[in-house]
Amino acid sequence: MAPKPQQGKSSGGRKVPKTVRNKETLSVSEEAEPMNMESMGHPEIYPLVLTTKTQGIFNCRVKEDFTDEQPYKLIKKQDIFADFHKRGAISDFHPFKKIIQEYPGDELLLVYDKDFKYGFNFYLIGTEEGKENYFNITYMISRKRSEFGAPIKFSDQNASSVKDAYMECTAYPDKNFTLMKLEKDVGMQAVPHVKDTSTQTRWTYPQNATMQYYPREFLEEEKEILGQSKAVTDFLNNVSISVEIALQQNEIMNTFTDDWKCLAEDEGTFGDKSDAHLKEYQSFTDLHNLSEKMITCVSWHPDIYGLIAVSVAVRLSFEDRVYFSGKLLLQPSLILFWSFSDPIHPQLMLEGPDDIFCFKFCPTNPNIIAGGCINGQIVMWDITAHADRIEHIKTGGTRSKKPILKPMFLLEPDSNKEAMYIRHCAVSSIENGHKKVITDIHWLSDTFEINRMGSVFENRSEICCQLVTCSADCTICFWDIRPQKSSIPQPAEKKKEEIVEIPFDIPTTFLHLDLSWKPLFKITLSKGETSLDHCPTKISVCEDYLLSKAKDKLLAQNKIVEAEEMNPYQNLESGLTNILRPIDDFCTKFFVGTEEGEVIYTDWKLERDPETGRLMTKKPVNLCTVHDGAVHTVQRSPFYKDIILTIGGWNMAIWKEGVMTGPLLQSCCAPKKYTSGHWSLTRPSVFYIGREDGYIDIWDLLEKTHEPAQSQNICITMITSIKPWTFSAKQQFIAVADYYGTLHILEIPWTLSRPSANEASSVSHYFEREVRHLEYVEQRKKIREQEKKEMELETEKKKVKTYQKSKEQIEAELQMDYESYLELEKTTLLHLGLIKVTDTMSFMDLI
Repeated sequence: MAPKPQQGKSSGGRKVPKTVRNKETLSVSEEAEPMNMESMGHPEIYPLVLTTKTQGIFNCRVKEDFTDEQPYKLIKKQDIFADFHKRGAISDFHPFKKIIQEYPGDELLLVYDKDFKYGFNFYLIGTEEGKENYFNITYMISRKRSEFGAPIKFSDQNASSVKDAYMECTAYPDKNFTLMKLEKDVGMQAVPHVKDTSTQTRWTYPQNATMQYYPREFLEEEKEILGQSKAVTDFLNNVSISVEIALQQNEIMNTFTDDWKCLAEDEGTFGDKSDAHLKEYQSFTDLHNLSEKMITCVSWHPDIYGLIAVSVAVRLSFEDRVYFSGKLLLQPSLILFWSFSDPIHPQLMLEGPDDIFCFKFCPTNPNIIAGGCINGQIVMWDITAHADRIEHIKTGGTRSKKPILKPMFLLEPDSNKEAMYIRHCAVSSIENGHKKVITDIHWLSDTFEINRMGSVFENRSEICCQLVTCSADCTICFWDIRPQKSSIPQPAEKKKEEIVEIPFDIPTTFLHLDLSWKPLFKITLSKGETSLDHCPTKISVCEDYLLSKAKDKLLAQNKIVEAEEMNPYQNLESGLTNILRPIDDFCTKFFVGTEEGEVIYTDWKLERDPETGRLMTKKPVNLCTVHDGAVHTVQRSPFYKDIILTIGGWNMAIWKEGVMTGPLLQSCCAPKKYTSGHWSLTRPSVFYIGREDGYIDIWDLLEKTHEPAQSQNICITMITSIKPWTFSAKQQFIAVADYYGTLHILEIPWTLSRPSANEASSVSHYFEREVRHLEYVEQRKKIREQEKKEMELETEKKKVKTYQKSKEQIEAELQMDYESYLELEKTTLLHLGLIKVTDTMSFMDLI
């Protein structure tokens, strides 16, 4: 055995100082008694620090193994002892070796101290009781027994009048959460390296040069050598796979397609959702006539930028109109012309005999305007004398800039700007015209005209000279603005007596029509067996001029007027001298929307009654009730002549002319009632619908067919009219009129105005699919009806067979039923034990 070292000396034989011995004693005592939280009332808690390496050994990593929901983990004693054996005193658990050895259980609870409540990032619970208390936390609330069940009364008191009536919770420093802050100021400055360089290219005069050469070809011997060469064979074998893949890709995809152009097409089709909304461009309100009026009709001027006309009417019911009839006579009934250059003052005001509910510009001469009144009269205006005034608006100022709006206190009538009131040229006869409000008016195309029988002929005047109107009096009238030949010649003396002096400011264009204008012929839409008639609200006739001729025709007409220095409407009688030439195979059928929500497809051509010989209207070709309210819009698509949009009640429908089974598309009920609508002028799949709550539903058939693509709020009241207008490919507007008399001009975004490359064909294919679907449904209906009839016949045959049985068949069936009954009775008796199977006598003898 080795000798024991002497006290006070080191292993080398030197003396150890006393201070060193004290430090060793102190470290031994610290290892023997680790720090706990007895001072804080938790003697079972021992704070400790775990290094990253120790956390990885025991799988107790912060924010991975420890979370806010489970900030603890049970660690086995065997694992800690293994760590002692491996790392010795370096282990973070070594200061707690004695506590771990004396711990009675097999697993110790290690808790992550996120807030450093006990000074370190972890703490160890050294007793089983402390571990159970950690998992089972209980709270005890005590109260005096005398206070159990006592009523509680709350009252208010003034904190300033009663002493110590309020409590102040002041902030105080907490030693457990004292953090040392280290501040450091760092400054940096980066200076880029600047370098100036220049270069200059010498330019020479360009010169065209050409050269010609012949390709070098291998000799036959060289070809044989290359064909047998291993290097060439290996090269072809290596490259053949990649060449084959490239050829397949070229076959699948066109490599010469311009990807950037296709990307632009996709953006034009769908676009950014933030750019798909209508943007308000301008609004117009008649501030000088602030009576309760609404806008009934809107129409853009065909060839003047930023000029739009609106008709206004008083917002009164029929009973209120009768009651205030005397006061209404003093108020003018107007059509206002608004311009983008002046949002305050109307440019022109057309006066009418009564409130105007619909009007249209003449397609061949925009200076001629026809309108329908609430009293059933048709009104004609000629603004040729004021054409220079409205033409001057187009050249004055910039066309694309939005005018600056003035404050309300500056909106006073301009002394230098007089209001231009223009009286009407002619009105129709009250006795021979409509009896109620005119709901729709259209100019017939200048390519044809009709006679009193409804037959179609070539237009003699080569200008639009006929109108069609519908009214709430259940009639549809056709009018001719040319003077009609009278069957009874009038004497010259009587003609002189009828001459009336005309004011100088009224044109004499339609003097021959004033108060004597009668319709060419009338048609009524009979309901069949009853004596009642349908009440039309909107009509749609063949409008070829909107589809083919457009602005070029207007420019040509203006050139003719300038060349002849005479308006063709000043000499309307010249067209009557031409010979009428009938047009064969002309479709005289048209669509009508009624007040009851019906869509009627009928013919305007009259026929004679075989019994009386009188001219009468043909029966409707087709009638469908799809709308649950009055029809407000019946309009043909500007891209497809046979596609019609109808809007009424709470839904809309799309029809195809010639398809009698029903609409191609019918929407479900909308949240609010529909009031107006219009097709888009540039996109075949888009149309706009106004609602009574001030919203516009924008439909895109390529995106959705069961609901609107988007809805946008425009105003706070009912929308009465919608009219889009195209100025150029980059600028399009839509006019929205409301019930309070405000006209909103909105700019249509690029995504709603620019069609995609194949949009027209895609929409056409969609309509064709819907037609085939309707045909299939009709075929299935016929098949089902046939099957139903066959089933009914089979049922009838079975009944007849049942009643036609012979006497022998009936007796045989009765005998079979009796025998089955006896067999059932025998089986029942056997189960009850009343008879035995071994009995030799028969069951019949037993009975």
